[in-house]
Amino acid sequence: MNPADTLAPQPLSHALALPARFYTDAGMAALDRRAVFAESWQLVGHETQVANAGDHLVTEIAGLPIVVLRDTAGVIRCFHNVCRHRAGPLALCDGKGLKALRCKYHGWTYTLDGVLRSAPEMAGAEDFDLASIRLPELRVGVWHGLVFVGGDAAPDFDDFTRGFEDPPQLQGLSPAGYVFHKRFTYEVACNWKTYCDNYLEGYHVPHIHPALNRLLDYRQYRTDCGDWFSYQTSPLESDAALYGVGDALYYFIYPNTMLNLLRGRLQANRIVPLGVDRCRVEFDYYFAPAEDDDPGAEARRQADYDFSHLVQHEDIAICEHVQRGLASGSYAAGRLNPLRENAVHHFHELLRRAYRAATDGG
Repeated sequence: MNPADTLAPQPLSHALALPARFYTDAGMAALDRRAVFAESWQLVGHETQVANAGDHLVTEIAGLPIVVLRDTAGVIRCFHNVCRHRAGPLALCDGKGLKALRCKYHGWTYTLDGVLRSAPEMAGAEDFDLASIRLPELRVGVWHGLVFVGGDAAPDFDDFTRGFEDPPQLQGLSPAGYVFHKRFTYEVACNWKTYCDNYLEGYHVPHIHPALNRLLDYRQYRTDCGDWFSYQTSPLESDAALYGVGDALYYFIYPNTMLNLLRGRLQANRIVPLGVDRCRVEFDYYFAPAEDDDPGAEARRQADYDFSHLVQHEDIAICEHVQRGLASGSYAAGRLNPLRENAVHHFHELLRRAYRAATDGG
């Protein structure tokens, strides 16, 4: 294919993967920040983590520090975690019951509505109006208890989530009301898209994940695509001390969110770019509150952690090998498998569209 055509839409029946340069070129980090992350919705947590006024979460979106909180009116809000004075941080870690956002640098203090309330020793500054200074704010959307934030360029949240309810397996697997328990983080020597590509297909499962393959029915493994998401489903059969018997439902929400839904639990992944050849996987575990009353719950959770660590390390190893292959100069974009890699194609088409719009205004 002519290099000029690599961003043209491609039919699934003849689609090629993205060329290596989209995973290796130094300028991609800035392009992804502008074309992808600034125009998308990002998972930041669960509404139960900000249940009361002043409860807050601290994170970032492609380098932008943010704080997500519940205000005194009970509304979940998201502000830039950057003081309007000289860019100091307003919150350093997740927490409960904040009365106000106070800059850790010079003590400028904002209400939970984001309005500057006090600024030490600024009384003598001419034409300085506290009420006119506000923290920039991002939009917030909630789906089944999960909290997403997006900038002005992100699509309408209702449009973004349209179709999320389609999988019949979602009934009985909804994470609404779940409770956060633990986060593990993994740093991976690959581009964030390399990790996403790997998640988006079960084609590799028989070759990379022998233990997981024994739990899933590969013959019934199915992948479907919506507008801004795709999902993979499979019957799952394991010992009652792990997942038990039921359905596994795996959502990918563009551009970098993964929801692994199993009976009574959610494993949520967010893939955070750290550079063109490095990313961080934030792996959060949520469980249904009813599990707390089960004497076997803690053992099952530990088994869940242990099994997920195994699968994660298998994925990390192959993703790092793939990144080295992409950077080797040997790789030319290969054909995608229409049966098993339709969600990879869907992801690449969304990226192509974003890159076209960013580079030529199309």
